[in-house]
Amino acid sequence: MIKTRICDLIGIEYPIFQGGMAWVATGELAAAVSESGGLGIIGSGQAPADWLRAEIRKVKAITKKPYGVNVMLMSPFVDEVMQVILEERVPVITTGAGNPGKYVPMLKEIGTKIIPVVASVALAKRLEKAGVDALIAEGMESGGHIGEIGTFPLVPQVVDAVKIPVIAAGGIADGRGLIAALALGAEGVQMGTRFMCAEECTISPLIKDKIIKAKDRSTVITGRSTGHPVRCLDNHFTREVDQYEREGMSPDEISELGVGRLRLAMVDGDVQNGSIMAGQIAGAVNRIEPVANIVQDIMESAEREFERLSARFGERRR
Repeated sequence: MIKTRICDLIGIEYPIFQGGMAWVATGELAAAVSESGGLGIIGSGQAPADWLRAEIRKVKAITKKPYGVNVMLMSPFVDEVMQVILEERVPVITTGAGNPGKYVPMLKEIGTKIIPVVASVALAKRLEKAGVDALIAEGMESGGHIGEIGTFPLVPQVVDAVKIPVIAAGGIADGRGLIAALALGAEGVQMGTRFMCAEECTISPLIKDKIIKAKDRSTVITGRSTGHPVRCLDNHFTREVDQYEREGMSPDEISELGVGRLRLAMVDGDVQNGSIMAGQIAGAVNRIEPVANIVQDIMESAEREFERLSARFGERRR
């Protein structure tokens, strides 16, 4: 069985995190991942605190295993969200879009593990000094808001720069990706796009179908001019944004175009005018299945890959 420091740190069976995707990672999905042995994570996005509390209580009603909440630090409700996390004594939080430093002491006081997402070595070092427990090094292959460095060059540089555990994210959907991440020095993986096609994921079936039909070149990056680029599946909306950027529309106007588009896709199922945030690995996701099957497949394929490599290189040593 593949177990790492991150399993011991947060009390999970398998070194698999489910990405905390806004409008995607609800209590139903998070609970199913945690119950299956990974770490399920509720995506709080820019939702109000009352919504998050309800989703946390959904998880608690389904599983007694560790779970997490992803906190988007630019949310207008971030302080209220953190208060809910404290009151509900959430075991793990992941964070994005900022530095969670000012919240670290209060979270540490209740034993919450703090695991920010980073896209650079500099931020990784700064957050380790702030006292976080682990890091998610996310490459630009991932869906949603991305950095400028790919997973393969980013992960080993972050691993070498810090002493705390590092989880690899971006372009990972199966056991081969898990073994590759471990070879780079990571202690686990975070996956988003594959879990979007879990039966327990509550997004529109039209979006799941769009992911399943995706190919290796089906994602595009939009919003570079805003300084906050986003990877999505190509559709009418992404082509519209690309055209406006080429025509010189201001970054603020480009940002305004994106307001409400994620919900339009994930909840309303608008595959042409919504923002379908998904990673480059979408082309490898080809079926809808229960979370338990996904987790089992990842771990079994990782074991097979490890045995294959061991046999191959063991023979060479002889």
